[in-house]
Amino acid sequence: MNAVLQRLSGFWRRDEAAGADVPVRDWVANSAGQPTRIQGFDAMLVWVIVALLAFGLLMVYSASIALTDSPRYARYAQDYFFTRHLLGIFVGVACAGVAVLIPLSVWERWAPWAFVVTLLLLVVVLVPHVGKVVLGARRWIPLGVMNFQPSELAKMTIAMYAASYMVRKMDVKENFFQAVWPMAVAVGVVGVLLLAEPDMGAFMVIAAVAVGILFLGGVNGRMFSLIIAVLLGAFVLMIAFSDFRRERIFAYLNPWEDKYAQGKAYQLTHSLIAFGRGEWFGQGLGGSVEKLHYLPEAHTDFLLAVIGEELGFAGVAVVICAFFWITRRCFHIGRQSIALDRVFAGLYAQGVGIWMGGQAFINMGVNLGALPTKGLTLPLMSFGGSAILMNCVALAVVLRVDIENRQLMRGGRA
Repeated sequence: MNAVLQRLSGFWRRDEAAGADVPVRDWVANSAGQPTRIQGFDAMLVWVIVALLAFGLLMVYSASIALTDSPRYARYAQDYFFTRHLLGIFVGVACAGVAVLIPLSVWERWAPWAFVVTLLLLVVVLVPHVGKVVLGARRWIPLGVMNFQPSELAKMTIAMYAASYMVRKMDVKENFFQAVWPMAVAVGVVGVLLLAEPDMGAFMVIAAVAVGILFLGGVNGRMFSLIIAVLLGAFVLMIAFSDFRRERIFAYLNPWEDKYAQGKAYQLTHSLIAFGRGEWFGQGLGGSVEKLHYLPEAHTDFLLAVIGEELGFAGVAVVICAFFWITRRCFHIGRQSIALDRVFAGLYAQGVGIWMGGQAFINMGVNLGALPTKGLTLPLMSFGGSAILMNCVALAVVLRVDIENRQLMRGGRA
């Protein structure tokens, strides 16, 4: 009898505030039909993220170890990029630890203001003598310890703002001008500021996140098709009226032509050579030749090419599977949250899934020659302090969504 009572006590708890017994499902059935307690958080998601961060740190060190032989980096220590990347991971993990403690209700309440702060930072970075210029692009605000890139913050805040916007406009989502037009203006303003840096790659990711959340939030199919048509038209016009972007497209279409192979397609051709040398299992860790001043930005935009050369198809396949799993997991957490009537949390989690999966897809496509060259890093892996920071914080909030989902499924409060 005592054993039965003890077992029942695991299924029920007393809600002291209401003074009534409420059912608490803190177990699931395993394959043998026995109850198994639900964990408080998604440990597998955490371990996959940690594995990608650690793998990225290793590959950044491998890809950057020879950079100090170049006159441009002659004054840097051999482990400079490794140390900076390690610092970025520590800062990102520390901020993620704080972010995961903040309830989703707080994030939802502050989402519009966070978006306003992002817009201000995107303006500040364009101010002469404030924004830092690297290779002709003004994208960073120097903070002493690290350089902060507002466009990375914009990816997270646009996901929050779009999710918050869809919750607030849920009753008018069938009306184009009331439901879509204000959001389109917000994305347009961000796009103008990003293109002034210029950073078309970040704008593509942000537009994809915003449009994806609108679609998942239930925007009418005809409206969604119109939005896609407008965005495609905008990208075509940007390419048509920009000589260097047009040259990139031509170089992508024919990278081995003489005038492109040593010019706009130089990175692409050497990336393809790196993948070709890697074959199935690679040349061995540290065995890349292309990173020895042949492949520019090997530790940032083209880190996957170094992975392909050193670890071959097997290493690249592992990375692809990891990002696919993270994207799928974000969507699963989002669907679960929406099923629990937590629309903001669900749309945000799915927006982060679009961000991680979409940016990884674009970076991989560029490295493999399937997409035109873009200045986008591989999330969680490529060198870049502000990118690592925002990736960790964004995924920490998704983890918070999952934690609150589990609390609700156990009969508690989020």
